[in-house]
Amino acid sequence: MGEILKGKVAVVTGSGQGIGRAIAVGVAEEGAKVVTNNRRPGSTGYAHMSEKILKSMSAEQKERLSKQLEEATGDAETTAQAIRAKGGEAVSFFGDISDFEVAGKLIQKAVDSFGRIDILLNVAGTFGFSPLWEMSEELWDRVTLTKPKGYFNCIRHAVPFMMKQKWGRIINCTSRAFLGDILKHAEYCAANAGVVGLTRAVAKELAPYGITCNAFAPFALTRASFELEAYDKAVAEAESPWMDRSFAFSSENTPAPEELAPFIAYLASEESAKINGKVFNVGGPIISLYSEPEIARTLIKYGGRWTIDELRQQVPFGLLPRE
Repeated sequence: MGEILKGKVAVVTGSGQGIGRAIAVGVAEEGAKVVTNNRRPGSTGYAHMSEKILKSMSAEQKERLSKQLEEATGDAETTAQAIRAKGGEAVSFFGDISDFEVAGKLIQKAVDSFGRIDILLNVAGTFGFSPLWEMSEELWDRVTLTKPKGYFNCIRHAVPFMMKQKWGRIINCTSRAFLGDILKHAEYCAANAGVVGLTRAVAKELAPYGITCNAFAPFALTRASFELEAYDKAVAEAESPWMDRSFAFSSENTPAPEELAPFIAYLASEESAKINGKVFNVGGPIISLYSEPEIARTLIKYGGRWTIDELRQQVPFGLLPRE
């Protein structure tokens, strides 16, 4: 057990399985008292696979996926039990953070159980598989209600406690999908872009109160990555979600989620007080920092508004990058 988070209290959303579970256990190993969370007790089963996709899979593919998901099963209580088994302190809370009142009860659970809330780790998330022209309103809402709305809900309820303490750490899980380059995941790309925008805004607004807010895009083996791999193998290459096939890693070549935990614990500590509003990419031994958005090129016309002919001449060569 480490001590970098000794005396701190952390809430970890989406910590029943995968990345959230690994982070919850990791911060507990560094001395934090933890409130674990996911929607409901028990395994989530297929989280993202539609009946149409499942029917397109071979019996062997289905069997392999079922075995992978079974091995990765868990919920908030099993994570809390794992923490307690290692000598840590943890309680579980079941509830959907997309509900504003439920998110408030989650934060209050930390205060009631441990007397305070120092660290909020938003890891909950979901996604689906759908071309934009077939995407249902239900899928869009299900994904975007968790993030960024659910993240906002938790932040909104945690911040008043942190402001009184003049100390807090908020760390949000985004995805490289915020760049918008994963096909058939428009809802997921939008949700994670929202997380990045929320993170930057929260960081700037709460900095005077000793509260930092950062985001990380993980690359780790989870139930979702098992399903994504199965989907990718079941469909034709033309229907693959990957615009860049170099990102289509097999599960055997994907780092374990436990490898993320030390960096997240460090970000949540006193030692990271000057790290604020940043977005990191984290996977295995590799940690990267995304650059800050900035204007790349500018066109200026003096003395009147642009004409279509002028724009036709100037935009392709003066504003857009040359291919």
